[in-house]
Amino acid sequence: MPPSPLFEELDYRKTPLGDLILRRRILRSLGHLEIHEILLGDAYLMSSLFTEVEKALSRLGLAAASESFPGAAALDVVVGGLGLGYTARAALEHDSVASLHVVDILEPVIEWHEKGLVPLGPGLVADPRCRFVHGDFFRLALAPASEPGFDPDHPARLFHAVLLDIDHSPANLLHERHGRFYRAEGLRILAAKIHPGGVFALWSDDAPEEGFLQALGDVFASCESHVVTFPNPLQDRESASTVYLARTAKL
Repeated sequence: MPPSPLFEELDYRKTPLGDLILRRRILRSLGHLEIHEILLGDAYLMSSLFTEVEKALSRLGLAAASESFPGAAALDVVVGGLGLGYTARAALEHDSVASLHVVDILEPVIEWHEKGLVPLGPGLVADPRCRFVHGDFFRLALAPASEPGFDPDHPARLFHAVLLDIDHSPANLLHERHGRFYRAEGLRILAAKIHPGGVFALWSDDAPEEGFLQALGDVFASCESHVVTFPNPLQDRESASTVYLARTAKL
């Protein structure tokens, strides 16, 4: 059997957001470690070399939801952004999750998982709790209650937790039209789609931003930020990202 190539482009698509590329690489400097990467235009969307914060997003968000709904074994969860599937996979590892709707605007990303082009795809597809939703998370989040939401079959459905991993940060957006979501007016519309006492959690590649924390505080009953550190073997140092956590008011 021939050895795996050190670099392989698994898929290339043109999209309205830019050229979308899925590639696989072998890093000889890290013991021939195999990694998968997603690029959109000039930006790296995700690498399987760095997944700790995506997992922390699910762990922190669902731990907070479990505190709000003690004893519940039927949490309904939304993940905004599929990527390589690490946020979704970590969510499904939480025993209390009954349903998971994973929303992604890029249909090829969903196809990669359905066709098994990415390592976590087959497991996500096989889990009956997991449903991929092809749509614009931000449009669905800001839609009126009368219009289809995160669950296409139940427009007015409320969720116990919404976990978002799309933009680089609230200040570093993939598209300028996302900006309204991160202001108090947008967050207020999102909060109405979450059960009282439910959770909104967000990944950010930047340090905690006081302006965004203030916007969260204007809408949610409580909010906090968690700095998550992780090893960066490419730079031989630790890197850090942020997980924001906010809770809606209980009745």
